[in-house]
Amino acid sequence: MDRRDFLKNKKRIVIKIGSSSLMHEETGEIDFIKVEKLVRILSDIKNQGKDVLLVSSGAIAVGSKSLGFKRRPETLTMKQACAALGQGELMMLYQKLFREYNHLAAQVLLTFDVITNDERRRNAMNTLIQLLDLDIIPVVNENDTVATEEIEFGDNDTLSAICACLTNADLLIVLSDIDGLFTDDPGKNKDAKRIPIVERITPEICAMGKGAGSGYGTGGMATKIAAAKIATDSGTDMAIINSKNLDLISQLLNGDDIGTLFLAHDDPDFDVTDYIVHKKYLE
Repeated sequence: MDRRDFLKNKKRIVIKIGSSSLMHEETGEIDFIKVEKLVRILSDIKNQGKDVLLVSSGAIAVGSKSLGFKRRPETLTMKQACAALGQGELMMLYQKLFREYNHLAAQVLLTFDVITNDERRRNAMNTLIQLLDLDIIPVVNENDTVATEEIEFGDNDTLSAICACLTNADLLIVLSDIDGLFTDDPGKNKDAKRIPIVERITPEICAMGKGAGSGYGTGGMATKIAAAKIATDSGTDMAIINSKNLDLISQLLNGDDIGTLFLAHDDPDFDVTDYIVHKKYLE
């Protein structure tokens, strides 16, 4: 059996997409064709009898554009205002498109303090699992309208890994702007090699994470490796694939050799609260 054939049997899948993957790079406007294609692919996965949970950035970016800003705002209050406007617009778009493919989508907004509080975390977990049991697609984002520096995740890579952990997902797919994890920055080093499979996240693997971002996004490869540590330690496989070609999602689930696959392993000492409170995933 090919090393990736087991991906065909995944039943509960979390997909994370970032702001920069949802927007036209030149204008900062929503890429409606891309969003529609994402919804169509996820709806088809649902039609195969699988559970789907979408973690989507974009609230601040959409709100910023609606207010005429050319770049992501820097002040906390302006970010919160943009998120309040943009989250509604983004969710309306998702619900409309999923409806066209006969699926329901529900908004779930989380903050850092929800995950670190035992009762709130259980409530969030129960809500997500109930939605999945009802065949509803949860669309999760950080609640940027109330999050402050003290209670924010800071990026949705981390949030997507936590959602995978809370829902006992067996696969997390992180859509990025490159083809996976490389031995060096492929934009600067033409000899950089893609790493197809990571069995263990070692210090050498962590060192390959290069901070990167765009005018609208906040994450980079370092945050994706940190997310992979949370996911794999909790028993969830994670893949990084290129968001420029959304057909890669289906190809990955068919077992094709694309992106970078981080293999899960059960860590007997794993505790999501300890990971998040003490940021153990960054060690």
